[in-house]
Amino acid sequence: MKQLYVLYEHAAGYGLFSVSEFEEVSMFLPQVESSVQDLAKFNSLVKLAGFAPFKTAVAALENVNAISEGILPQDLLVFLDGIFSKLKKKKCTLGVADAKLAAAIAEALEVQCTHIGVVPEILRGIRRHFHKLVKGFTDKSAAVAQLGLGHSYSRAKVKFNVHRSDNMIIQSIALLDQLDKDINTFSMRIREWYSYHFPELVKIIPENYMYAKAAQFIKDRKSLTDDKLEELEEIVMDSSKAQAIIDAAKMSMGMDISVVDLINIEMFAGRVVKLSEYRKKLAEYLHSKMTGVAPNLQSLIGDQVGARLISHAGSLTNLAKYPASTVQILGAEKALFRALKTRSNTPKYGLLYHSSFIGRAGAKNKGRISRFLANKCSMASRIDCFIENPTNVFGETLKQQVEDRLKFYETGEPPRKNIEVMAEAMDLAADEAQSKKKKDKKKKKKLDASNADSTAMDTTVNDDDAAVENGEVKKKKKKKKKLDENNTTNDVMEVSIQGDEAENGEKKKKKKKRKSESMDVTNGDADESVVTLENTFDTENNDLPKKKKKKNKNVE
Repeated sequence: MKQLYVLYEHAAGYGLFSVSEFEEVSMFLPQVESSVQDLAKFNSLVKLAGFAPFKTAVAALENVNAISEGILPQDLLVFLDGIFSKLKKKKCTLGVADAKLAAAIAEALEVQCTHIGVVPEILRGIRRHFHKLVKGFTDKSAAVAQLGLGHSYSRAKVKFNVHRSDNMIIQSIALLDQLDKDINTFSMRIREWYSYHFPELVKIIPENYMYAKAAQFIKDRKSLTDDKLEELEEIVMDSSKAQAIIDAAKMSMGMDISVVDLINIEMFAGRVVKLSEYRKKLAEYLHSKMTGVAPNLQSLIGDQVGARLISHAGSLTNLAKYPASTVQILGAEKALFRALKTRSNTPKYGLLYHSSFIGRAGAKNKGRISRFLANKCSMASRIDCFIENPTNVFGETLKQQVEDRLKFYETGEPPRKNIEVMAEAMDLAADEAQSKKKKDKKKKKKLDASNADSTAMDTTVNDDDAAVENGEVKKKKKKKKKLDENNTTNDVMEVSIQGDEAENGEKKKKKKKRKSESMDVTNGDADESVVTLENTFDTENNDLPKKKKKKNKNVE
């Protein structure tokens, strides 16, 4: 009795589940389908046998990329080998969602794998209840893991898209065709609108772009005089046409038009002129993209026809996979199926009809030259798709072969053999590759020399800066030394001055003491002398106070 194990690849890791009573479950598939909705019933059938989480987001992305391509990742191989090594492989069956992955696992581990029967229903139930079957796992964490892995996976697919350069060609050629249609319809509208005022201008200037520019410049035909002849010549690029426009304006049979109508016509003509100029820029952009992506196809049949073939095929790789018979009728699928249904003649060409080679061929040889051209286009597309160093050498040789075949149809001159022509093309491509390598080496040498010169200049500048810095440091050190010396001398001077001041102070104090003592002595003697003088004065001049009293009495 075999045991069924089901592998489920989640954004968080690999889960292996064991299914109980596999044979009975497979007999009752409707009951399994109904039990998927109920967790209790489903949990009785399926149990978790092992879970291997991804360590990092990068590892998860690598594993998912490998699984999407049907390759067995190393992490999954280790996980399954660790589980099935303990079990008997002959009695086990592994259910896998992808048939390619099942084949890779069966080849690597020698385990019987299946992806049909009851396995899809069990995987549907596991997908529904996975966050509840694994412990420590929630619905929110599962959603976060799926969202992060989905973003990284889609970003990696877009970033490493092989056809990312082809997409630019497809979009540009589609826009170019749309612009051609719009410019054609807009120019016809201008002709009808402006012809009410100046109907003779249509016969003189039949080109759409030039007619729109002339209408924008002329405006009211009554204001057109001989003074504007030079400016009109610059627009029309022909002096006779410019003079004819001026003469026709003088004798025109058109109706008078208001200023508001002329303003609207002028604005619309300006828009058409800008669209035509943008169309030229877009054609230049398409030419640059074709030279980078498909140079051989471009040199063989031109920018627009080659871009239309790539756009109709979907990519350059798809076009390279097509046989020459498919390339020949590419773009004429409706006519082909109509011819097959009515059993009439099948179409001879599709998009290749726009090539100049078919237009130059005779009516009898159009089918033959279209078949030959389709063969060369398939060869050019394959060379462009799988060559390492893009070159247009093969495209030029294939174009020359088509020219020789046209001459053969017209004159009967036999063309050269394909082996000889392609051998010469291989030699030319090898020589061109060698010359490119030499040029690249010279460029590298020049760049290295310039880098070396710049580094030398940087080192010299750094040395000069270092020298200047060293000089500045030395100057600073000298200044510091001088300042230190000055500070030490000043300190010594201050100390000496302070010492002198202290000595002088002591001397002054001693002198003051001596003076004070002498003054005290002298003051005592002076006091004694004053007392003796007062006594003598009083004794000798006793009449003086009496006389004073008398005088005072007289004054009173």
